[in-house]
Amino acid sequence: MERADAHLPFRAATGGLPPRRPARGLIMGRILVTGAAGFIGAHLCQALLARGDEVIGIDNFNPYYDPALKEARVMALTGNARPGAFRMHRIDLADTEALLALMAAHPEIDRVAHLGAQAGVRWSLQAPFAYTAANVTGHLGILEGVRRSEGRIGHTVYASTSSVYGSRTDGGSFQETDRVDHPASLYAATKRAGELMSSVYTDLYHLPLTGLRFFTVYGPWGRPDMAYWLFTEAMLKGRPIELFNEGRMRRDFTFVSDIVAGVIAALDQPPADGGHRLYNIGNSNPEELLDMVGLLEELLGVQAHRVLKPMQPGDVPATFADVSAMKRDFGWEPTTDLRTGLSHFVAWWRNHFG
Repeated sequence: MERADAHLPFRAATGGLPPRRPARGLIMGRILVTGAAGFIGAHLCQALLARGDEVIGIDNFNPYYDPALKEARVMALTGNARPGAFRMHRIDLADTEALLALMAAHPEIDRVAHLGAQAGVRWSLQAPFAYTAANVTGHLGILEGVRRSEGRIGHTVYASTSSVYGSRTDGGSFQETDRVDHPASLYAATKRAGELMSSVYTDLYHLPLTGLRFFTVYGPWGRPDMAYWLFTEAMLKGRPIELFNEGRMRRDFTFVSDIVAGVIAALDQPPADGGHRLYNIGNSNPEELLDMVGLLEELLGVQAHRVLKPMQPGDVPATFADVSAMKRDFGWEPTTDLRTGLSHFVAWWRNHFG
């Protein structure tokens, strides 16, 4: 994968959006970020480094999608980080011995942002054990590493997913108090398992933990398996695009810089009671897939050749985040509408692929 400008700063890739300022009086720390070469993880690392934190990254650079993109993200980070502020370790989260050894070897870590996981709803139908390895064994390894730090790690924020809510047809927003005992995919089940294990570890060991249920994250440096990337590539090459559920699926598309701002806001403010919290983090404005295609047509200047397909196994018809708890507890709210976010992605795409 050609990357002539791999050192393009992440701020430039997201439209020059400045990182949020840290909370007043906050002492910069040393933060472990898992999935640091991933889409959201790399953006988070950039934002943490920009405000003065030191970051220890973990990623296994697996080939779920082209590892060259992950390498390019890390090159962009290392090319713009202060000397010594960013260190990357190539470790598989499922390698519990190596993970625990790394965490023990870095007693300076004071917080953890655990974003590493095996992503993708549909691929969980073909490779189920990859999901239990990364999302169950890997999550448990992080919890054990935090427990063994004996209080040195003051807060852990981890990524969950809107997929835990399963198939909803009532049209209402998803709230953290809703029942989540009927996931529609193995991917969702493994992420729900992470939430349950976190609750147990908080009850047993009083670990301060915060889980964030991400809603359809998109933006520059994104994942090639996501619809907006697939559509952009196909449209510019004159290929048809496949619209599942005939394009009538509604998604709460959330721009990556908004997600990162929410992760940092949560990371900086551990639960006062040392407990376990769960929050939705999304745009709180679901839009039809067909509407996203229409915006891409405008931004790319090409017409999409649509192929309407039925709903796929594991997919859900709609997602819709109620983010009132994030607003209440962290003063966070999304700031990027879909048109603006897609324009940043398209600009990044043209810069990389012409």
